[in-house]
Amino acid sequence: MIIKDSVKRQLTIFLAQGLGVGRIPVAPGTFGTLVGLPIVWILWNFNPLIYVAITGLFIAFSIWIAGRAARFQGTHDDPKIVIDEIVGIVVALAWVPPSVIALAAGFILFRLLDIIKPPPINWIDRRVKGGLGIVLDDLIAGLGANIVLQIAFRSW
Repeated sequence: MIIKDSVKRQLTIFLAQGLGVGRIPVAPGTFGTLVGLPIVWILWNFNPLIYVAITGLFIAFSIWIAGRAARFQGTHDDPKIVIDEIVGIVVALAWVPPSVIALAAGFILFRLLDIIKPPPINWIDRRVKGGLGIVLDDLIAGLGANIVLQIAFRSW
């Protein structure tokens, strides 16, 4: 059982770290966000309702895996945990008309909101704990980016 538990811990942390991308020593959140871009590109090929359904499942999984990884590591929000950035960019680009320009704009806007953390993102980041706290601030940043992208790309 000890080996089995050790493997579970390592797999959990590996998934929370975006398949190891979070271990990159410089800007792990930025690299985690980059991991989300091919996922967005794939999801853009599905019906928008399927995009939302998969995103909902991914959000639930991200909250669960981030919380478990944080407990295993004894931290609240280790910067190496990047699954929150991955799901955040998926939210940021949901229902945005597909294009390389949209990917780039979504990436930049999401990263700015995630790094600057304007209200209410900063409040959530400080007060909500566990897996929900790790992921929720990125979901709100993704939602904020999505609103701006919807206005920008749908009004042209």
